[in-house]
Amino acid sequence: MAKKANAAFMKELTPSAKLAEVVGSKALPRTEVVKKLWAYIKKNGLQDKKNKRNINADEKLKAVFGGKSVVNMFEMTKLVSKHLS
Repeated sequence: MAKKANAAFMKELTPSAKLAEVVGSKALPRTEVVKKLWAYIKKNGLQDKKNKRNINADEKLKAVFGGKSVVNMFEMTKLVSKHLS
C-alpha cells in the first residue's frame, strides 16, 4: 500500500515579502520553499566553504534570517518557518 504524503507537509504556504525576494511570492509547500532556498544559496555561493552546514547570508537572506549573517542549515529551517503563513 502506498504511503500517503503528509498533508500538513505538502500544504501550500505563502512566503512573507522578505522571503518572497528569494523564493518568489507564489504559495508553495514547505519542501519547495526549502528547495528554492538551497538553489538560491548555491547559485550565489553562500554555503560556507569550510563548514558546509553554515550559510553566509547576503542582504536578502539576512532579512529572512532576522539580521544574522551566518546561520546553520537547521537554524535556517526554523527561521524560514517564521516567514511562511
